[in-house]
Amino acid sequence: MHPQPPANHNLELQREIDTLHQRLRRLHADAEHNQRVLARFQTRELELLGAGQLTELLDRLTRGMRQSFAVDAIRLLLLDPFLVIHELLAGTPDMPEEALRDIELCTDIAATRGRFVDLHAPWLGPWDEHRHRPLFGRRLNGSVALLPLRQAAGLTGFLCLGSRDRNRFQPGQATDFMAHLAGVAAVCLENAVNRERLRVAGITDALTGLYNRRHLQHRLEQEVTRARRYRQPLSCLFVDADHFKRINDTHGHAAGDQVLAALAQKLRTRLRSSDLAARYGGEEFALLLPQTGIRSAHRLARDICAAVAAAPIVLGDGESIALTVSVGVAAISGSGNGSPRDLSQGLLQAADEAVYRAKEAGRNRAMCAAPTIPDE
Repeated sequence: MHPQPPANHNLELQREIDTLHQRLRRLHADAEHNQRVLARFQTRELELLGAGQLTELLDRLTRGMRQSFAVDAIRLLLLDPFLVIHELLAGTPDMPEEALRDIELCTDIAATRGRFVDLHAPWLGPWDEHRHRPLFGRRLNGSVALLPLRQAAGLTGFLCLGSRDRNRFQPGQATDFMAHLAGVAAVCLENAVNRERLRVAGITDALTGLYNRRHLQHRLEQEVTRARRYRQPLSCLFVDADHFKRINDTHGHAAGDQVLAALAQKLRTRLRSSDLAARYGGEEFALLLPQTGIRSAHRLARDICAAVAAAPIVLGDGESIALTVSVGVAAISGSGNGSPRDLSQGLLQAADEAVYRAKEAGRNRAMCAAPTIPDE
């Protein structure tokens, strides 16, 4: 018969077995945790890849990311030295306000880069009051994850996640996942900006940068529908440069193009973000003013006439050209019946007819088509 092992030996063996079981359970728990983390990151990546428009992508990078990762604060900083993204978003009225609060468009690249420790890899660590409070705009006193967004051409911004939990973001924790997510986000941003630029190029006038007539027709029907739904007024201004043929004949078509571009800029500066300016054709521009009645629209039209007449347009060679405009004003009240197409055409026709009345009355003035354009 073989001798039985001593009791202490069996006890040590059992302890080793228990230790191995504990390690296996921890490994299994860690594997399950990593699988859940991976699944969450993959879900976010698929949502980013599925964003069809720039505004949708930015919303998913801010509001969507905050909800998905349950963080207390999020900031998306985008390098925009030439105001490309700024211009694209300025022409997009459906951008959620909550997402806009989380986005910062940075024109000073050097200053923005100086706010971050690592420009190449995610940085995870404890809250630093001096560095992080200006970034998030409030005190979290927890931990943060700062993700550089890098494309093939270089750094394009940062995605910043903040938590009140000091243990939420620790050095080395899920860094690979975050680096991959940041890479996907950077590529999606590049593609979305390029798509948006192509889309805008198809709906804008190359000379003035305003929307073209085709987009005006599309937006006008939308605005008419919205005005009727919420029973709000909608006004339209037709702005026509006076004696423009004389400018072309005297100074040349290149000078005429400069005058139109300068006039477009003057019109744009007097509009709200919710308004729409379009080049209707030649030297004629159309301005849509949602939630604006005929009297307010007429006051704006008079202000435009005065502003244009008061400041001659300076050409590239230093020569200045005096310019005046005639403006026709029309509006719908937002009540009644009629198809959006018919109401849209009626509004444009009324504003156009008012322009001719202004010209016949001596130019450099604003004329109203009527107090309101009937909806019936």
